[in-house]
Formats: sequence, C-alpha cells, structure tokens
Amino acid sequence: MATDQRKERFARTILNGFEAFFAEFQNITLAARTRFENADWHGLQESSLRRIDLRKQKTSEIIQYVELIAGEHLKDFEFWHEVRAIYARMIEGHNNFEIAETFYNSVFCAVFKHRKIRNDYAFVFSPQGDMPPADVSAVYRSYSRQDSMQSIWTRVLQDYAFDIPYEDLQRDVANIMKVVDSYLVKELDLSSGDLRFDVLDRHFFRNKGAYIVGRIISGEDSMPFVLPILHNENGAVYVDTVLFGADKLSVVFSFTRSYFLVDARIPSAYVLFLQQLMPAKPISEIYSAMGYNKHGKTYYHRCAYRHMTSTTDKFIVAPGIKGMVMSVFTLPSYDFVFKIIKDRFTPPKDMTREQVKEKYALVKRSDRAGRMADTQEFTNLAFARERFSDELMDELYKVAPSLIDEHGKALIIRHVYVERRMTPLNLYLQDCNEEQLHDVMDEYGNAIKQLAAANIFPGDMLLKNFGVTRHGRVVFYDYDEIQPLTECNFRQIPPPRNEEEEFSDQPWYSVGPNDIFPEEFPLFFSGNQRARKVFDEIHSDIYEASFWQGLQEQVRSGYVESFFPYRRKFRFDRGEAA
Repeated sequence: MATDQRKERFARTILNGFEAFFAEFQNITLAARTRFENADWHGLQESSLRRIDLRKQKTSEIIQYVELIAGEHLKDFEFWHEVRAIYARMIEGHNNFEIAETFYNSVFCAVFKHRKIRNDYAFVFSPQGDMPPADVSAVYRSYSRQDSMQSIWTRVLQDYAFDIPYEDLQRDVANIMKVVDSYLVKELDLSSGDLRFDVLDRHFFRNKGAYIVGRIISGEDSMPFVLPILHNENGAVYVDTVLFGADKLSVVFSFTRSYFLVDARIPSAYVLFLQQLMPAKPISEIYSAMGYNKHGKTYYHRCAYRHMTSTTDKFIVAPGIKGMVMSVFTLPSYDFVFKIIKDRFTPPKDMTREQVKEKYALVKRSDRAGRMADTQEFTNLAFARERFSDELMDELYKVAPSLIDEHGKALIIRHVYVERRMTPLNLYLQDCNEEQLHDVMDEYGNAIKQLAAANIFPGDMLLKNFGVTRHGRVVFYDYDEIQPLTECNFRQIPPPRNEEEEFSDQPWYSVGPNDIFPEEFPLFFSGNQRARKVFDEIHSDIYEASFWQGLQEQVRSGYVESFFPYRRKFRFDRGEAA
C-alpha cells in the first residue's frame, strides 16, 4: 500500500501543475491588450493557439512527475480514490476549484486513456458544487446616474480607454446616444433615479476587436449591452457599434466563434455575471467562450447527465439526409446532437477515421469566424442502453460496430463528438417564406466566403452540411473535407478543343489531387432550383476561380480578415461629426 506521504506528494504535484497551467494561461491572456494596441493580429492568433494547446502541454509535463511518484501504484484505482480525497481537501475553498478539478481529470484521463472515468477516482461531479460561490460584484464597475446618460457613456469609454487614443470620442458617444434614443428608450425606463451601469472590469479580445460588456439596470429591469472597439490601424480606436439585448450578446459569445482572451482571475465570477445577461446560454458554453473549453466540457457532461436522468424520451437518428462519413443521433428533448465516425465511408469518400479526427482538430484550432460549430469530443462515453430506439441501435451496429460496447444496462460509445443542434439548411428551405429564403441564402454565401477568408475551404458545400441557428445564422458542421484554402488549386475548366471532347462523359483535361473547379459549384444546389436562383443573384462570384484565387492571395499576404459578430448594418457611420 502506498504511504500517505506519497499520496500527498502525488496530489500536490497535480495541484502545482494546475497552478502552473493557470498562471501561464493568464500570462498569455494578459498580453492580448498590448497586442491589440499594437495591431498585432498575428500575435493574437498565436496567443489563441498557444492557450488551446496549453492544457495538453502542461498535462504532458506533469505526467512524468506523477509516474515517478506513484511508481507501481499509478494504475491502482484505490490509490487514485484516496488521492482524489486528498486533492479535494487541498482545493477546498480555492477560488478556481472547478477548473482545478478539471485539470486533475485531464491527468487521470492521460494515465488511463479515458477509461474507468468514475466519480470515485476523478471529479465527474464536484464535492463543492458546480461553481465557486463567487462574488460577482467584485468583477464589475458600477456607474450610478449623477447627471446625463451621455455622461455615463463618456465615463465608461474613458475608464476603458487604451494606451492609444480614441479616433473621435465625442462622435462615438453621439452614435451610442442615437441608438439609446431610437431603441433603448422603448425597452427600459431611463428616467429612473436609481438607474446604473454594471460593466465587467476587463476587455474581451478576439480576432481584431475588443469588447466592453455590461448591463443597464433600472428598477427591477435590466438590459445587457456590448461595445465593440476596433483599431483603425493608424494608432487610434473607435466604437464600432452598441448592441443591446440578450440575443445580440449571445451571438457575440456564440459557440461558432473563437474563444475570447479576457483577464479573468476568477473565471466563475465572469461566467455567473454573463449568465445573468444571457439566461438561455448554457454555462458550459460561456466557460468555453472564455477559453476554458475543457472545463466547459466537464460542465456540459454534468448538465447532460442531469438531463438524461430527468427525462425518459429515447435517442433517435437525427432528422436530415444521412452523411457518408458521420452518423448523427439526438434526443428530442435535448439541444445537442451526437456524431460518430462510421467504420466504413460511403463512396466516393476515401479517408480514414484518424484523418476525420484531424479535420475536427483543425476546426478547434482555427478562427471559426462565426461559421463553424464548436464541438466537445468524448472517449468511452456511457449511456443508458434502454434510452436508444431500436432504429438507432440498428443504425449504430450497421455503420460503426467497432465503436459500440454493451455492458449490462450501459451502452459505451468509444468515440463521439457533441455539438449544438441546428436545423439542417436543406430542411429549413422546405418551409421558409421568400424573405427567409433570401436571408438564409445570403447567409449561406457569407458563411462560405467568411470561412475562406479565415483560410478554410469547406470542400463539400451541399446544403445538408450547413445548419441554421435560432438566430438565423448559417453555420457549417460537416468537416471531413475541409482544408486550408491556401492548399487548394482553383482552376477554370479549359474549353474543349474539339467536338469529341465537348460531348465526352469524361473530363478532357487533367485533374490534380488539390484541383478545384468553382464552375461546378452549382451542383451543390441539385434539387433546389428555387434556392439556387436566389443564391446566384447574390453570390454568383463564388463560381469564378478568380474569386478564390484573390482570397488566397489575401491570406498569403498575411492580411487578417475582420469577423464581426453582428450585422454590418449595425455598424456606426464614422464620417458623422460628434
């Protein structure tokens, strides 16, 4: 039996590993403000990637020490059971105990290869509850009404100023006041004497923007707001717009966007405040949006377990056209879908399971530009077998028997991705009216173009591979054919040289492995000419090789595209005088 001292050292080593991880996470994040002020967009991208890779790096570093300390007890579950209790005592009352528990889980999973994940040995659930009892008031500044509304906005912008000047502060405040006068006065009583602003004390950085987030409180009513601050790259910043309401804020924090860099020393306090602003947003997604995606996964799993145990409906095959590479199932009462990689792919798909996993990893590390859904990846995920419909079990055993294990009442799926459920675009088009058709096809084209500007070519652009969110945004979610745009060779189909070539059922020209012919893209609309007609009116430029070649030149030149989490129509006119 391992000594108590060894278990103590073992637990302390994991905790030290967490503290080192969290400190490095914060250091990377702290540099975001300076990078923004210097318009160092490549530096911000590199910072985001470093943070995504950091947990795996720190876990790998700590493994060598825990292996040495544990010795022959490394795979002893009784040893881990006792270490878990020691670790729990060490982090009792810790400001960030929930993230420390998830780090412990990462070490456990690295040792056991994601097997035997039980609450006896790891923190499937927390003895301290889901979140620390954070003092939310400690992470925001309050502005009470002393004089005019305009003066409050001015004070906020001055207090959240950067080490570079505003382009025109008075103009920005005047633009904000126009939205206040035209919209906010209808939604909130602004004459209240106890009106106040609560503003989170740190900026949120992502892509080429900085965001100030807060709420306006009037009596018992409140209104969330966000101020996107952009850099004019000439040494000044400006307010691009003001967004009011939970829905608009939810899009800013969407699961389709890259993670923010925000200096939150106690992340749970920020999460709780943001959840008050966006009650419909899952807490797991807010953690992920702040860069704590691994803990977002932990929190998601806990909520998923509670949902499963409080409902009785059965898992079913997800509605829509079945994919060639993935099989998708869902629970009617649940807002997420589960995706597994088939054992064999339907021709002409020709790739391996590992290659598909690499595509999903590429998405995780890319700027998703608001156009690709974030996913949570699980290994050896356990379900109640009785909750699976007969049709779904037949499907799973037919397409992916290597991933399915039945143990008594449990069904174990060896590898699965989980993502937010959306309405497949092809199904959405069946019932939409003309206005919705125009909007969604414009969104579809914008999604393709914005992914390309982020150096992602979607590959298979069939309508079924895109979904429509509750906010009406079109999002890509079929990743098996994505590749960096710069690796593609966009070509124009050469004209036939004679009548024999013109009427041949085979290409009369050579086709390389990375050759792509945009003239063939209309084939993606097969069977829906109504949608194609609208798309051609708005986005026919994607049928031209020169369009894609121009985007490639832009990416190769080092230009970083701006991706706005709001409609361009909301952007302020910077030409107006204050």
